Parts: sequence; structure tokens; C-alpha cells
Amino acid sequence: MRDNISNSYVALELPVQWGDMDAAQHVNNTVYLRWIESARIEMFQKMHEGEFDSNRIVPILAWQDCKYIFPVTYPDQVVISLDIIELLEDRVLCEGKIYSKKHKGIVAISQSLLMAYDMKELKKYPFPQTWRKTFIDFYGESILK
Repeated sequence: MRDNISNSYVALELPVQWGDMDAAQHVNNTVYLRWIESARIEMFQKMHEGEFDSNRIVPILAWQDCKYIFPVTYPDQVVISLDIIELLEDRVLCEGKIYSKKHKGIVAISQSLLMAYDMKELKKYPFPQTWRKTFIDFYGESILK
């Protein structure tokens, strides 16, 4: 595997399912986004050692894009990595990469912004300092720019 996947702090391997494919007989674009979402959940689980609890203040996806590089088809195994590019004052910029074992290469790259959201007030919430510390402890100070 390429170093930028294998050296990632978070890497999740998933099988491609027959039902993931669409009428064009390749994995539907929305599935790539779900794979990245699964990697984000894996990141929070690892950062909190399996004790991540989504209570009143939760991380939400504020923005996401995806560059589709090569179509994935069944059967295959994909490895999804997720890293933090930058920790900002009120949000965190993530980068996910999807690697196809069958094609031995990156098939998609996604960037996303996560923010804090107040589930009771239903609005953006200031980024908790405890979250900042957890991100820095997990990924290191290189995410601060």
C-alpha cells in the first residue's frame, strides 16, 4: 500500500458490496462519501478509545468534497484513511483517501470540515477546548498552522 494510506492515524478496511454498484456498474458516488463518514466515526472512536459519546455538543459535517479518480467495482476491498490537515479555531479540516486493493491505488480523495453543533439549541457551537486538546494529542502539533 502507498505510504500516505498505511502511515495514516486512522485507516479502515471495508469490502465493496454488490449493492454498492449503480446502473453504470461501478460503486455509486454516494457510497464513497459513506466510506469517508465511516472513517470519521472510526477517528472519533480511536481518539476517545472507544468511549466517544455524542451528547449535547456533537461534531457535524459542515462541508465535504470528493475527487473521484478511478471507478471501484465489486469485488474489491477498500482502505479508507482519514487525517487532519488543519485544526482551526472553530472547525477542523479533514482529508480522506480511498485506496482500492484490486487496483492498487487511490481511487478517491475527499476533504471535509467538521464543526461543533449544539443539539439542544440547534446551532453552531464554539469549538470546545477539550476537542482541540484531543485532536492535538492524537495527531500532534503539526495540525496547527
